[in-house]
Amino acid sequence: MSTNRFGVRTLAVLAVAGIAVLGTPTIASAHVSAQPAEFTQGGRATFAFRVPNERDNAGTTKIEVTLPQDTPLTSVRTKPLTGWKAEVVKGKLDKPVTVSGKEITEAFTSITWTAEAGTKIGVNEYQEFYVALGTLPEGKDTLLLPTKQTYENGEVVDWSQAPGADGKEPEHPAPALKLAPKKAGEGDHGHGASNTAATSGDTHEASAAGSDSTARYLGGAGLAVGALGLGLGVGAILRSRRKA
Repeated sequence: MSTNRFGVRTLAVLAVAGIAVLGTPTIASAHVSAQPAEFTQGGRATFAFRVPNERDNAGTTKIEVTLPQDTPLTSVRTKPLTGWKAEVVKGKLDKPVTVSGKEITEAFTSITWTAEAGTKIGVNEYQEFYVALGTLPEGKDTLLLPTKQTYENGEVVDWSQAPGADGKEPEHPAPALKLAPKKAGEGDHGHGASNTAATSGDTHEASAAGSDSTARYLGGAGLAVGALGLGLGVGAILRSRRKA
């Protein structure tokens, strides 16, 4: 009788553990990041700056992204976001550069999102700021996009550090795009597999696809862990019954 009770209790504990694993929600990255972050050199990129609020006593009210000047971008567009004002700044380059065979003397230098009255990224919240950038540089495998995050209490967190030589992530990593070389047959503005068109609908589809893939992966991992735990529990019950 006692063995049966032990078995019931064990199965109950395993069931609760399995539910906890499967039901654990995913959380936003602990720092400002680009989502998705893989595109093709010489193409265009539509993605979101994902900004989590990391303070429990203040909300985020301003995001400022510094755009590269050594490999300037010829096109920058922001997606309207209710409660936030976007400002894209363009200026002259210190030295002209050539992009896709054309000499460029001025380029976009920054993007700033400022919260309107009554708006902020609150505690335990995150926000996504969508942009469409082009033309992406060629011959460069990573495009860093340093970002400053300002809180309503005046605190500014500078996400601008590049990965170390050992590949380890720094304390305040800059959002980055990974740029893959163009495949044979792609044009000057060819899109990679993860690139999306600069439209609202496609932006939402890209975000949803990434979230769905992540959810499926985590769900599968949770099922595997739950099944393993259940198998071990059943084995322990059978062994205890044999000893009894």
